[in-house]
Amino acid sequence: MTPVTDTRDDLARRFAATAAGLTIPSLLERNAREFGDLPALSTLAGADTLSWAQVRDRVAALTVGLHELGLRPGDRMLTLMSSRPEHWLIDLAAVHLGAVPATAYATLSGDQLRYVAQHSQARVIVVENTAQLDRIRPFLPDLPSLPRVVQLDGPPETGTVPLHDLETAADPAAFERLWRAVRPEQPVTLLYTSGTTGDPKGVLLSHHNVVYQSVVLEATVPVPDHAPALAYLPLAHIAERMLGIYNAVYRAGHVTICADPAQLAAGLLRVRPVSFFGVPRVWEKMVAGIQAFVAAADPAVRAAFEAARSAALERHVLREASLPVPAELAARVSTLDEQVLRPVRARLGLDRTSWAGSGSAPIPVAVLRFLAGCGLDVLEVWGMTETTGTATINAPDAFRTGTVGRINPGMRLRLADDGEILVRGPLVCLGYLRADGGVEPATDADGWLATGDVGVLDDDGYLTITDRKKELIITSSGKNIAPAQIENLLRAHPLIGQAVAIGDRRPYVTALVVLDEEMAPMWARARDLPLELAALATDPLLLAEIQAAVDAANAKLSRPEQIKTFHVLPAAWSPVTGEVTPTLKLRRRVIVDRYADVIDGLYH
Repeated sequence: MTPVTDTRDDLARRFAATAAGLTIPSLLERNAREFGDLPALSTLAGADTLSWAQVRDRVAALTVGLHELGLRPGDRMLTLMSSRPEHWLIDLAAVHLGAVPATAYATLSGDQLRYVAQHSQARVIVVENTAQLDRIRPFLPDLPSLPRVVQLDGPPETGTVPLHDLETAADPAAFERLWRAVRPEQPVTLLYTSGTTGDPKGVLLSHHNVVYQSVVLEATVPVPDHAPALAYLPLAHIAERMLGIYNAVYRAGHVTICADPAQLAAGLLRVRPVSFFGVPRVWEKMVAGIQAFVAAADPAVRAAFEAARSAALERHVLREASLPVPAELAARVSTLDEQVLRPVRARLGLDRTSWAGSGSAPIPVAVLRFLAGCGLDVLEVWGMTETTGTATINAPDAFRTGTVGRINPGMRLRLADDGEILVRGPLVCLGYLRADGGVEPATDADGWLATGDVGVLDDDGYLTITDRKKELIITSSGKNIAPAQIENLLRAHPLIGQAVAIGDRRPYVTALVVLDEEMAPMWARARDLPLELAALATDPLLLAEIQAAVDAANAKLSRPEQIKTFHVLPAAWSPVTGEVTPTLKLRRRVIVDRYADVIDGLYH
């Protein structure tokens, strides 16, 4: 197939020219010089806000301190720390001396953490407290080169260095020499993939990768410079690294750190960001919350909401089709939005949001349509760690609901014979870190990255993801089935938090269903049923409701794709229990192994 190249070649050239020569240290120097008094980092907990000048001063001291500790350009630094300002500062300090910082997911098991520490060959490990130190203590002597350990909180133990001591270093000349030696082609971070099908891969991204992505976002996401943003995802996630660090440095934004994801709702209400990226479960929970609020409202309020939602959705559909919005409809939507929909969005803290995005996993179209009816166009993006976040994006003035948008300017995309998506261009990573410290290319000889995702392109270049190549179900009759489509349809029901389609080498498709931890008890309380998930999982009324959801999904599926039977599991899944990754992607191999007996029972 002929490769799809973005026709906006002038944009690609302009983006490349804008990003040329820039590094994260050079941008931070600009921020301190031009925007030094503007806020840079705050916390929901109410700690003092750091200005851009203060951020750079502290980064400068930490940079010299890390260098005096023995960290050198090209060395790796591993951080075990929650989201807090010190995490941002120590990470940026490593970058300023040309080292490569990596953050470990807090949910990693002991064996997974050992693997990351060994594979990265970290020369410095930064821990938040004694609890994190205890996690690495058992395997520290086994690491290839005994790393120096820096500790933030608690009384420092023998052999550790208090992070505060690193900040006492003061050598401006050394700092200038170190950061000015950093080049755009050098690594800026090491990110370990979630490991859904095996050991995590260590992805190396360059300064040019992250700066170019920031240039793309600046041109695509219509928000002003110095805008407020809320950081709630872990810094081990490419989305938070891009939005919470690199794009914030590029745009000199104001980041408020939400250290506990459970406080996301409170954080949104406080920050009221003008742009917000949510993983699908965040949006699904918001929709469930709105639906519950409207259902409990007076009939007049429900009627007003439905009228406003209908008008907003009509406008959304016209804009999606690039058709003009009649003046009468535009005026009506404006009035209804001010009177009805904006107050609903204000309950979520999204009344000032001009751009909302979703990614990391598929999201049901029904969720996107519902939010569009609330006056919130949530635009899907697609990409991966290896593409520095977005490779394709839906723009506010050019989008198709149900697709992940068009390829970013400067990038190229083509589909292999089996539908696998291949990309190349300035957002593709440097490669994978090898255990010996070398770099393994992530692309073929022509620069194409095989993403593992399967998709289709429409005539206008909009990409639709159909599934993961390795996750396709092939039934015993030879039918190829995309489980993600089935699972999305099931998850559109508010009672269903997670669903897994089963059927590989089986005669038909079945499903494992996990109840939503928030909506299921609310649904049960309204019917005087037990609130515990384990009791609900076998309740006849609940099972009938799930059967209705299965029937609704089956009505939209071909016969081979339809779910013949299902099983509701008695407990929720989380990264801690191991069925999903820290970014809530399904670990299918773990699920199939863990529930083998349940699955076998669905076929007898």
